[in-house]
This record gives sequence, C-alpha cells and structure tokens, in this order.
Amino acid sequence: MKVTISNKNKKDLFVALFQIIKGCTSVVRVIFQQDKMYIQGMDKSHICLFEVNIQKKWFDEYIVDEYIANESAIVLCFDTNIFHLIISSKQESHNIIIHSTSNDSDSINIDLVSQEHTKGEFNKYFKIPLVDYDYDEMNIPVVEYDAEFSISSKKICEIMSQMLAFGSDLNIKCSEEKIDLVTDGIAGEMLVNIPIDDLNEYSIVEGDVIDLKYSLNYISKMCLTNKLSSEVIFSISANYPMKINYDLGDNSSIVFYIAPKITD
Repeated sequence: MKVTISNKNKKDLFVALFQIIKGCTSVVRVIFQQDKMYIQGMDKSHICLFEVNIQKKWFDEYIVDEYIANESAIVLCFDTNIFHLIISSKQESHNIIIHSTSNDSDSINIDLVSQEHTKGEFNKYFKIPLVDYDYDEMNIPVVEYDAEFSISSKKICEIMSQMLAFGSDLNIKCSEEKIDLVTDGIAGEMLVNIPIDDLNEYSIVEGDVIDLKYSLNYISKMCLTNKLSSEVIFSISANYPMKINYDLGDNSSIVFYIAPKITD
C-alpha cells in the first residue's frame, strides 16, 4: 500500500485533518479500500463520532497492492499523536508518502521527501509501530434534519474560541429569522446573533423553533481550524446528534456527530 500527497493545499489539509482527529482519539483505525481511505472513530466518552471518506482521486498517488485484491481492504491502526507530529514536521517542498508492505506487517512508514532538493530542507523517513485496536464500526443512517446552515469556517472558529472563555455548554437556537449561539458560566454570558442573510445556506422546517444544548468543548474541537474547508455545514434536530460536515474536495469529506446534552 502506498499513498502520496504532493499538492500544497492538500498537504496542509491532511495535517489539519489529523490535528482534529487526535483531539478526539489517541488511536485511529484507517481502512485503505480499493477506491478510498476510510476512517471511523469515537471519543472515549462516546459523545462524538467522526467519519472520514477520502476518495482515491483526492490523492496524487493511491495504490492498494494487488496481493490483497481479494480482500476488502488494508486496515492499519496507529497512534494519532505520533502520526500528526510526523506529518506536521513537513517542510514546504516535502511530499507526504505513507506506505506499508506485507513483509513488515507491524509498522507503517511515513516519508517526507522532496522531488527536487531544496537547500535546508532535508528528506525525513519515519517508521511507527501499528497497535491493536478493537473498534466496532457503526452504521450511520441517512436522516432528514430539522435545520441546516452553512457558515464560514473562519468565522465559526473565531466564535467558538471566544465562547470557550465564558462557558462549557453551547445553546443553539434556530428560528426562521435568526440563529443564536449562547454560552454562560462564572465569567459571564456570551450571545452571538447570526442573521440568516449572513449565512451561505440556511433551511429550517417552516414554523419550527429549535433550542438544543451541546458540549462547547467538543464542538470547539471540531471547529479548531479553517484549513479543512472554507465553509462548514451544521445539521441539527431534536431527534438526532448534530452533524458537522466539512467538504474536503473531490467528493471527500469529514463528518462529525455530537450528541446533544439532556436537559431537565
């Protein structure tokens, strides 16, 4: 198995992707299928579920060895913190190359190499051990949400960062006229009013008013960076976990599901 990322924007995106994933889990199970790279995982508290689909065409090179052609996929489990530490040490001219062989089934290789030598930028080669990790993959149904809105990822990152100073819970209140984000705590209260006209897209069931509470700490982890996509789509409903969707391009995405807090 071998995958290569040489596009500058996609290299930065891939690093940002694992920056968020390592905030959810210390170990990840990556499945290299014939047509895509797939990841599903959950945090230890079982509050947040994430799902990553990156299509074969997203990568500059994507090879799943012929010797496993009769198998469903190659499954590799490794430490997310170490993996992110490695790929984030890339320099401007480096390609990110991830590969493994059947002769060495206990480790995965990560190479940071330049096609052309740039003075001061040295090629780096890493090998990290694979780990045993039991994870029961969940089937995520397609559902209709009561409200959906698309907003600038840069704006929502700024808002979440500011709100963390005031509280640990986030109330999302949606109506046909506006969206209010509210948090409060010992330091005080912060309310952000988002007019509908300022959203890229917005839809809500006619006449519906939604008022739900979520963990602000978890949502802020999902909105840690704006490098994944220029915008992020939130889908909320009283009957389902919140869905946070980043479009990574080339029909690829990372989606987070966060359970609401139960209120009296």
